[in-house]
Amino acid sequence: MSERVLHSHISPSAHFTAYVWYRRGLSDAAFISTFGRFSHSVLRPVMWASRRFFDLDLENMLLLRHLQIDACLHCAIENHGVRQVVEIACGLSPRGRRFTQRYPQLRYMEADLPDMAERKRQLLARNGWLGDRHQVTAVDVFAQHGVNSLASAFAQLDRDEPVLVITEGLVNYFPRKQIELFWTRLAGELSAFSAASYITDLYPELQAHPRYQQIRWGVDLVGKLTRGEYYLHYADAEAIGSGFKACGFAAVEVIDPSLRATDLGLPIAKGPGLVRVVHAHM
Repeated sequence: MSERVLHSHISPSAHFTAYVWYRRGLSDAAFISTFGRFSHSVLRPVMWASRRFFDLDLENMLLLRHLQIDACLHCAIENHGVRQVVEIACGLSPRGRRFTQRYPQLRYMEADLPDMAERKRQLLARNGWLGDRHQVTAVDVFAQHGVNSLASAFAQLDRDEPVLVITEGLVNYFPRKQIELFWTRLAGELSAFSAASYITDLYPELQAHPRYQQIRWGVDLVGKLTRGEYYLHYADAEAIGSGFKACGFAAVEVIDPSLRATDLGLPIAKGPGLVRVVHAHM
């Protein structure tokens, strides 16, 4: 399940995901809501049935992608000197809070549509977390010009310092051609930096997966929960790499986090993983 859609409201799945992060010790109570608790309790029987009959663990999938993105970010900061991070479609993500606590040298910019950005800004400000190192800005990933464009957001950063961009729970809400327009525009902005990379989660069209029919059922459910469509992109790692390179990225690493579950502190997956984490470099 993913959690962001191109609307100003917080989608129901955003509340659910925020509660999953909180109950697993990855988030502060400030990021959760009564609706998040409620939705998790309502969906508990569905999650149990998915685990019992289909070997599909919804919470584990959410945690796999989140922790794998975290692992890539830790590596980028500690081994490659990244000091600027931009998390686009940040929603209720607690990552900015956790990483600015751990790395005092880090500047973390969260970005979302104007209404959501303002809600996140107020949340951080109420808790004393907003400041020079942890900021929020309004961004519409499909705006070509203006104050909410990618260009406006990246103009606030130091082009001589490495930058890393994150999106989580965003890309599968859009048809491939549309999301590739965002990736192409993003690659264009990142090309102006001394070093830059992009990390995202992505659910591919795994027709050979033994649970493919159940995956399709889950995709339809996500669409109903988020009042929109949910698209699966690319057939395999090779297609993912080719797609990102066509958008302007020079090197692409495609990670199946289910193969690294033990390193991420999670149970070993019973079957092939469904989500991929893509780390694309300029």
